[in-house]
Amino acid sequence: MPLALLALAIGAFGIGTTEFVIMGLLPDVASDFGVSIPMAGFLVTGYALGVVLGAPLMTILGTRVSRKRMLMVLMGLFIVGNVLSAVAPSFGVMLAGRVVASLAHGAFFGIGSVVAAGLVAPEKKAGAIAMMFTGLTVANVVGVPLGTYVGQSAGWRATFFVVAALGVVGLLGVAKLVPEQPKPEGVRLRHELAAFRNVQVLLAMAMTVLGFGGVFAAITYITPMMTEVTGFADSSVTWLLVLFGLGMVGGNLIGGKFADRALMPLLYVSLGALSLVLALFTVTAHNTVTAAITIVLIGALGFATVPPLQKRVLDQAAGAPTLASAVNIGAFNLGNALAAWLGGMVIAAGFGYTAPNWVGAALAASALGLAVVSHLLERRTATAHSRVVTASTPDMAAVPANH
Repeated sequence: MPLALLALAIGAFGIGTTEFVIMGLLPDVASDFGVSIPMAGFLVTGYALGVVLGAPLMTILGTRVSRKRMLMVLMGLFIVGNVLSAVAPSFGVMLAGRVVASLAHGAFFGIGSVVAAGLVAPEKKAGAIAMMFTGLTVANVVGVPLGTYVGQSAGWRATFFVVAALGVVGLLGVAKLVPEQPKPEGVRLRHELAAFRNVQVLLAMAMTVLGFGGVFAAITYITPMMTEVTGFADSSVTWLLVLFGLGMVGGNLIGGKFADRALMPLLYVSLGALSLVLALFTVTAHNTVTAAITIVLIGALGFATVPPLQKRVLDQAAGAPTLASAVNIGAFNLGNALAAWLGGMVIAAGFGYTAPNWVGAALAASALGLAVVSHLLERRTATAHSRVVTASTPDMAAVPANH
C-alpha cells in the first residue's frame, strides 16, 4: 500500500470524526444552547450543505496549486472550523464553525479520490478509494465513540478541541507522506464542467444523494431514538456508534472489493437491502438486541455504496474527474442534509423518533430505482453503438477477392 494512501486515510479519519460525532452529542448541544432537538439537527444540515457548496468551490480554487498543497490548505481550514465550534458562545456561532470545517470536506475527499486512484493500477482504483475512505469508517469505530465519551464526560466543547487536534495530525500526515505532485496542467473550468453534461454522471450523483441520505435519515436522530424509544441509557450510545462504525468499515471494504468486479449488481443489492432494513428499523428500534443489529446493517449497507458510486463518477467523468469527484462527495452530504431536514420535519410533526426511518427507506428505494434506470440507459447506449459499428463495417463476404 502506498504510504500516501495512509496519509489520506489519516485526514479522512479527522474529517469523519467531526462529521459524525455530532450525532452522539446532539441532545447535550441542544440543551446547552436552549434549542430543540430538530433545531440542533441543523448542525448536521448546515455541515452537509457546507460540503455541497465547498466541494466545487475549493476544488476550483485548488486547480491553481499542487494537489498536495491544496490538501494541506483544506486540513488547515478544517482545524479552524473545529476550534470555532469548540469556543462558540452561541448556537449561531457553532453553526458557523461547522460550516467552516465542512468547506474542507468535499474537496479533500474529491481531490484525495483522484490522488488515490492515480497511485494504483486501473483495475485497483476502487480498492484504493476504499482505502482512503477506511479512515472515514474507522473514525466511526474509534473517533466518534471516543468523541462522544469525551463529550459526555468533559463537555461537548472538549470533543471539538480533540477533533481539531486530529486535524493537526492529519495535516502533518499529508505534509509528510503525500508525494509532491505538479499542479494539474491543462485543467480548465469549462473542461471540468463538461463532465456534468453526461447523464450517467448526474444519475450516479442522484443515487449518491438518495442512497446515502437514507442512512442519515435514521442516524442523525439515533441518540434520542435509542434512549427514548429503545430504552438504552445515554452511556450506551457510545457503543451503539461503535457498532455503526464497525458496519461502515465492513461495508466499505466489501464495496471496494466488489466494485471493481460487479459495480451495478453491488448497487442493486446494497440499495435494495438498505431500503428494507431502514423500513424494518421502525419495528426493530423497540428492542435493544434487534436495534443494535439493525444499526450494524445500516452502516454496512450504506457504506457498501460509497466506493462503487465514487468509482462510477470517476469512470463516467474520465478526462475531467477532479471536480466531478468532489461534487459527488458534496452529493453524499446533500443527501445528509436532505435526510436530516426531512427527519426533523417528521419528528416535529409529532410522528415520533422512529418516523425518520420511513423517510430513509423511501430515499434508498428511490436510489435503487435510479440505479435500474442508469443501467438500462447504459445498455441501450451500448446496443446503439454496436449497431452503428456493425453498419459501418463492410461485409467481407461480399467483397471480391483480388487475383
